[in-house]
Amino acid sequence: MHNDIPVFTISLDFELYWGIFDRVPLEEKTLYFENTRRVIPKMLSHFKKEQVRVTWATVGMLFAEDWDDWTASNPEAVPAYENPLLSSYRLKNLYAGKQELKSCFFTPALVDQIQNTPYQEMATHTYSHYYCREVGQTFEQFRIDLQAAKRIAARRGIELHSMVFPRNQLNDNYLKVCFDEGIKTVRSNPVDWFWDMDVKERLIKRMFRSADAYMPIGSKTPYKLSSLQLKDGLPLAIPASRLLRPLHPKYTFLNRMRLKRVLGEMTAAAKANECYHLWWHPHNFGDNPAQSMQDLVVILKHFITLKEKYGMVSMSMLDIYNHIKSNKA
Repeated sequence: MHNDIPVFTISLDFELYWGIFDRVPLEEKTLYFENTRRVIPKMLSHFKKEQVRVTWATVGMLFAEDWDDWTASNPEAVPAYENPLLSSYRLKNLYAGKQELKSCFFTPALVDQIQNTPYQEMATHTYSHYYCREVGQTFEQFRIDLQAAKRIAARRGIELHSMVFPRNQLNDNYLKVCFDEGIKTVRSNPVDWFWDMDVKERLIKRMFRSADAYMPIGSKTPYKLSSLQLKDGLPLAIPASRLLRPLHPKYTFLNRMRLKRVLGEMTAAAKANECYHLWWHPHNFGDNPAQSMQDLVVILKHFITLKEKYGMVSMSMLDIYNHIKSNKA
């Protein structure tokens, strides 16, 4: 059955400090995360108003109430990375005594707000911001991590059906584990070589990835839903189209170019009955929250225009899975 309709998909990697702990000291980012926590309810308000369906891939540790609850919720086995600095479990020793920083690690109230906002899908970004391509960790440790994410979500009556791999470290060998644990869909990376996890991360790769946000360098990013394949025993892989890059405080021209690129790709997808999958981290709005929100409003209004003109439909990752499954039946 023909299932190609124009679709707009948003997936968000919700992680707070768990997502960048191995890259930057928290003390430099307290205002950044404060802004992030303030901006999320505003995002939710706009998603609700415009009836936009969004997948929130959330680090399981954010569900905990505090460090004691976190300790009680942790799984019996943790990833045995060769590089110990990659383990989020070491953060308790660094920060548990600093009560004023607790909200950079635990946001159960925001989790509830997302869950209680219409059109939002609560998904997983693993329990511990787990790196599936790092040396030392194993299949079994990954499975145990996913089970911990499911347990802490189940306490709030949440079932997890979609997943985003932290740092986009999509590992094909781990997809069966995801499927076995009830994950129906995962976000996969764009097709270009500069998003390919098997290509070594070098400066040239990062340069191409950055430049592509402002001008057409890579392949066309929208795709037909009929190109997505349901495979037995594996979750449906839904490719990302575009990362909505953070605003650059000094370069308004580049900021405009990046926004124009997103809007142009959305329009092209709507006209061609294709899916456009936009993603970002909520904390990407942390440095310039007001301007970032203005840009998001522009994007959502543009979606409404495309909905009226071309019948573009808002879908979460789980919606896409259900749509493809029902069309296959």
